[in-house]
Amino acid sequence: MSLLFIFGTRPEAIKLAPLIRRFQNTFEIKVCITSQHMEMLKQVLDFFKIPVDYDLKIMEKKQTLSQVTCKVIQGIEWVLSESKPELIFVQGDTTSAFAATLSCFYHKIPVAHIEAGLRSFNKFAPYPEEINRVLISHLADYHFCPTKGARENLLREGMEKERIFVVGNTVVDALLEALKIIEHNQLEDKYQKEFNFIDFSKKLLLVTAHRRESFGKPLRQICLALKKLALTFAEEIEIIYPVHLNPQVEETVKTILKDIPHIHLLPPVSYPVLVWFMKKSYFILTDSGGIQEEAPILGKPILVLRKETERPEGIKAGIAKLIGTDENLIFREASLLISDKSVYKKMARVSYIYGDGNASERIFNIIKRDFYKI
Repeated sequence: MSLLFIFGTRPEAIKLAPLIRRFQNTFEIKVCITSQHMEMLKQVLDFFKIPVDYDLKIMEKKQTLSQVTCKVIQGIEWVLSESKPELIFVQGDTTSAFAATLSCFYHKIPVAHIEAGLRSFNKFAPYPEEINRVLISHLADYHFCPTKGARENLLREGMEKERIFVVGNTVVDALLEALKIIEHNQLEDKYQKEFNFIDFSKKLLLVTAHRRESFGKPLRQICLALKKLALTFAEEIEIIYPVHLNPQVEETVKTILKDIPHIHLLPPVSYPVLVWFMKKSYFILTDSGGIQEEAPILGKPILVLRKETERPEGIKAGIAKLIGTDENLIFREASLLISDKSVYKKMARVSYIYGDGNASERIFNIIKRDFYKI
């Protein structure tokens, strides 16, 4: 059976890597990348040793979502003709995942959607991801959901229950595998030396903020809150912020936070380094979806820098807080975690609400079982 995996961003690569590795020895596998984040993408591919068969190389500066969609559809057409897959895998909610799914629909090729059923119920938050994943759901043939809540979302939208499977999130598989690789290759000492300018004896606040809906005022508010935290708790904290390469992120972040004591603005770090930072952190401030799923495995509290989240399980469990992008609210909630041990202890709990590390195995078994039914 011929399978084709299509993805273009680092988060997609992270979440598909353990799945690709599980299928490699049993099925004929082809990998197609669209390369929106080529530099960051290559780090993940190298780390997990994932070979690439096709590269659409669609990235151009300041291109629009329409241009991305058109380029992926046009590029995928040739790949489908060349590789003749019997099943396509897409992950999550990127524009490339949606465009690839649409192209497969045009060619009547079945699609398996990894991380299906996530919903914020606001089509502009996250933008354009919410609509991307809704549209993928209505075109996909297999829906692999991370949680029961995601399954319920799909059932309410009329998806066939026989095609919906709760398997957990493959990001947990990837995180656990990454931790093993870091330990096996003794990377801890290497990273400690590489980042020796950071005082790890202090409370480390890890920040990731780069979402499209945060551009402009929301990101400025986030940065102003970080500046205030660094100045207020100078003796207690270090802030680590790997800054996304998007010019709209870089310009805002560096204008406000450059040269602020105890704030370390880093270029995008590799996936294993990010995992290591998460493990070292006291808590995390993020607008990332993946980190909302990874941090609970490490027992790290999460302050979610968004107005809505499609991952409500962490909020309900009390290990994450949805705080938005208001400067004063970010400062207040972060200050509580820094200063109040009882508040911190309530949130700092290991939780497997998004998966137990066996999602890839479950997906593999379902596809293997249905080999003659596709």
